[in-house]
Amino acid sequence: MLGIDFGDTLKKLGLSAAIEIIKRQKRILISDTTLRDGEQAPGAGLNVEKKLAIAQQLDKLGVDCIEAGFPASSKEDFEACRLISANVKRPMISALSRCHKTDIKLAAESLGNAGHWSISLFLGTSPILRKYSLNKSKEEVIETLKDAIKFAKGFTNNLAFGAEDATRTEPEFLYKVCKEALDSGAVVIGLPDTVGWLLPEQVKKMIEGVKKNVPGLRKAFLATHFHNDLGLAVANSLAAVECGANIVQCTINGLGERAGNASLEELVMALKTRKDYYKAALNIDARQFFKTSKLVEELTGIKVSPNKPIVGRNVFASEAGIHQAALLRSRATYQILKPEDVGQEGITLVLGRHSGKHAVYDRLHKLGYRLAAERDENKLEEIYQRFKEIAVTKKEVSDGELAGIASEVLEGK
Repeated sequence: MLGIDFGDTLKKLGLSAAIEIIKRQKRILISDTTLRDGEQAPGAGLNVEKKLAIAQQLDKLGVDCIEAGFPASSKEDFEACRLISANVKRPMISALSRCHKTDIKLAAESLGNAGHWSISLFLGTSPILRKYSLNKSKEEVIETLKDAIKFAKGFTNNLAFGAEDATRTEPEFLYKVCKEALDSGAVVIGLPDTVGWLLPEQVKKMIEGVKKNVPGLRKAFLATHFHNDLGLAVANSLAAVECGANIVQCTINGLGERAGNASLEELVMALKTRKDYYKAALNIDARQFFKTSKLVEELTGIKVSPNKPIVGRNVFASEAGIHQAALLRSRATYQILKPEDVGQEGITLVLGRHSGKHAVYDRLHKLGYRLAAERDENKLEEIYQRFKEIAVTKKEVSDGELAGIASEVLEGK
């Protein structure tokens, strides 16, 4: 289910109209932070050229926004943001910035060549961050964010403000922070679950509270950013979508700090597969998922688990005999996704010690052995029994090994 392109709407109608239309359409905008938060995963460092390659593939995937980096953090991040903004024109290109004037200037300078660009400001709001990270009172936090947003408006009106550690912030203070950010000029309010703390029901309660107590949010976007410390990042993101989030930030392969972020491919396929429930419009070309995942895996050096949803190699593979027999009759028996829809090649019936006769006979047929069950029952049974003897000692029996067994049986050896 595709909606209009956010960048085109923004260019033709302006920011206020774009926000109104996207919200009316129930469009979910996908903001990818693989190149910023994802790259912060230990061992995932990317050089400028690799970042550009991933950004270009994210463009093909159809993400609405690419958070290209944190320009103030290093010369490399500044250059990556500059290069991406000059070469990737369809999506919004965003740069992360603390509420510091020097950060904001660098972010604006790095994005000057973008077709559409925004600055994403963040500031800690929870008691623990106010005390140990910022050493600021509530009043000082409010003044800092107001000054930063007003200064950033001198460069662009496309401003997002994220209340770092929003999910551990006192609700009444969070409402005040959101209101002050909107009044100062932010058009996106972000509620990051910085430490992966919330449960899905608590996500709904938080968002319902913000919507009820921050009336200005009706004319702005609500964004979420969930970490996966308890394995709930995708579930929490879906809960947020269900109760009105407009932008969901996530990463390819779920990369990110500690246990990572919400996985972009898992989130999108949940929304697409269960569109009967969520009724959300997206602009993502899911057929690019496998290619995108492999590119990120290759360039970061961080391997994808074989059982990783959507892009893992086992997602469309089966070894259990009962499942294999049913899959040969109908894919829908044990597969709710089609491999071609996410860029994978097809369902694989792995021949191993759990495989039954149906899978072995099907593979023989594909290898060119035209044996009929009613005519060659004894030969088929002998091939299967020899296969089982090998399969007990091996993780997987190759096509060559199965062909060797079949040839020996048919030649009477």
